[in-house]
Amino acid sequence: MAKLPILEFPDERLRTKAAPVETVDDEVRQLVDDMLETMYDARGIGLAATQIDVHRRVVVMDVSDDNSQPLVLINPRYEPIGDEKEPLSEGCLSIPEYYAEVPRYLKVKLNALDRSGEPYELEADGLLAHCIQHEYDHLEGVLFVDYLSPLKRDRVMKKMQKRHKLLNDA
Repeated sequence: MAKLPILEFPDERLRTKAAPVETVDDEVRQLVDDMLETMYDARGIGLAATQIDVHRRVVVMDVSDDNSQPLVLINPRYEPIGDEKEPLSEGCLSIPEYYAEVPRYLKVKLNALDRSGEPYELEADGLLAHCIQHEYDHLEGVLFVDYLSPLKRDRVMKKMQKRHKLLNDA
């Protein structure tokens, strides 16, 4: 397994729409393993392949307190269950140290393939439902800051550009 570099906003590669996975093979399973290691090392609860500059429809997540429930979503699709939305404070490994309230559907029904390529379905609510929607957005080239006002989004962009400059100058 390998820890992979995570792209950071405003990197334009984060805007790339991911392509479907045609076959779940050893290469995809290795990608999943590397993504899980990268996510856990970064202390995140979700990671989309887009965030590591691999533009395929693969997501890993684990919303458990002890990192004991990894979930693999290959070619995920979801639909809301009901119309009710709730704002939740979201962060992102591609936008470190910034959080904002984003309204998301309270409940969703997910369809995806697992690490073995087997289809599965689950209903999710709470943090898991929010995480599914957040990571799915990554596969579509959408970031949670896109839900903010242009003024707030510009502030985040300036903050991230300053961060990159400080890191590059160090």
